[in-house]
Amino acid sequence: MSFPVRAITLDLDDTLWPFAPIGARIERVLDDWLRQHSPATAAMFPVERMRAVREQVFAAHPQHKHDLSTLRRMTLEHALRESGADMALLEPAYDTFYAARNQVEYYPDALAALERIAARVPVAAVTNGNADLQRIGLGHLFVHQIHSREHGAAKPEASIFLAACERLGVPPAEVLHVGDHIEMDVLGAARAGLRSCWINRPEDHNGQPRAWTHETLRPDLEFHTLTALADWLDAHPDFATEHAAA
Repeated sequence: MSFPVRAITLDLDDTLWPFAPIGARIERVLDDWLRQHSPATAAMFPVERMRAVREQVFAAHPQHKHDLSTLRRMTLEHALRESGADMALLEPAYDTFYAARNQVEYYPDALAALERIAARVPVAAVTNGNADLQRIGLGHLFVHQIHSREHGAAKPEASIFLAACERLGVPPAEVLHVGDHIEMDVLGAARAGLRSCWINRPEDHNGQPRAWTHETLRPDLEFHTLTALADWLDAHPDFATEHAAA
């Protein structure tokens, strides 16, 4: 399949790196920090209970679903307040969380593939998460980063995809959105008028990719790695050369 790709929008979590190890690290690091700085909070809210509080806060405040940073702060604020801790610890606790959140371990193919892709077309990050590309060290590979928090709505809302296209200065039909999530990435982008690429990395121990589950919409492209997408772009130079020539 060939179609013009003048720019790419790219999901981050579970596309460039797996989020599960980050989430586990956040829990460990934050628990260690609380044990040192607020032992009463750590005792009242060990890892499993803190996780439950986070889930409760997220469920109770759907109006903030696009703003994970606010929800994380609300979770920490609840734990500190309930345990009688000094509320001045809120921002240092959040800073501890955020430092751990931005320690990522890329999928083996991801960084080299991203470098190849970014050399060919402009790439904008479109994410519901709160990763900081500058802190991670990837800022130079992206021309824009659109967070749902700053935008005010999260994927799969069409507006966040269209905002990215507007910032890129490219019509939606000539933008390829790349991501792992069927609803948030592939279907959201397709409904907004973008082309879509599903990065369907094998999930189970047998190395089997997921099955596509939507009956009427399908991704324009499907690959198991970002390297395969970079190869596809290289194989279609007439459709993806604007950035390299700029």
